[in-house]
Amino acid sequence: MTLTDTLTASLEDYLEAIFQIIAEKQAVRPKDIARRLKVSNASVTGALRSLAEKKLINYAPYDVISLTSDGKTAAKDVIRRHEVLRDFFVNVLAVEETNADQAACQMEHSIPRDILERFIQFAEFIEVCPRGGSKWIAGFSHHCDQGDTEEHCEKCISVTLDEVRNRKKRKGDRRAMTVVSLKDLKPGQKGKVLKIKVRGETSRRIVEMGVTPGAVVEVERIAPLGDPIDIKVKGYHLSLRKEEAEGVEIESL
Repeated sequence: MTLTDTLTASLEDYLEAIFQIIAEKQAVRPKDIARRLKVSNASVTGALRSLAEKKLINYAPYDVISLTSDGKTAAKDVIRRHEVLRDFFVNVLAVEETNADQAACQMEHSIPRDILERFIQFAEFIEVCPRGGSKWIAGFSHHCDQGDTEEHCEKCISVTLDEVRNRKKRKGDRRAMTVVSLKDLKPGQKGKVLKIKVRGETSRRIVEMGVTPGAVVEVERIAPLGDPIDIKVKGYHLSLRKEEAEGVEIESL
């Protein structure tokens, strides 16, 4: 059982709002939460008391609110569910982002963890499968809007076969593959993890964070001096030191 299994949907919304406001403003007060969630001050007070009783926040009247260690973990879990669902709707189902975000808000509170992980696995599968990727998503979007024909299917199959043959050739000649270290990716670029080259405690830490062979990682932000590097993997937002990222071998997608 996770920390969020004992929370109502409403309390999860409050926890998510607190986390996001702290990220934006470094401090959060009840009026900030009321404004963001469009609720009354009385409702905010009741929710804060409940979260404090569960030891998820530090709260006292007329003082700033902060998250406990358990509170941060629970908030990140809620946000991960929301982002996985939203990204799946946008990147796989080609749903418009505003509608996807609203649907994710409604579904994030009730989706079982095992099904959420399947969403992630399927999204990763689409990224690496020769029949998937951005072209496949664009084809699905066109199919939803315009319908499709057998001629389109024949062309798609032909192109896919050519890409599979080319991929086999590249695997036969490793030099032809676009293999880089994770630190070489730019913000917005994605890649599939091929190998973790570092050893010892650093290797264990990287693997525990979900950076494992076969996983799809996306670089979100690189600090001005190149360290740390913020990435997204399996729905989690993580930060790696430059030397850690250098030890992760990536096939650029």
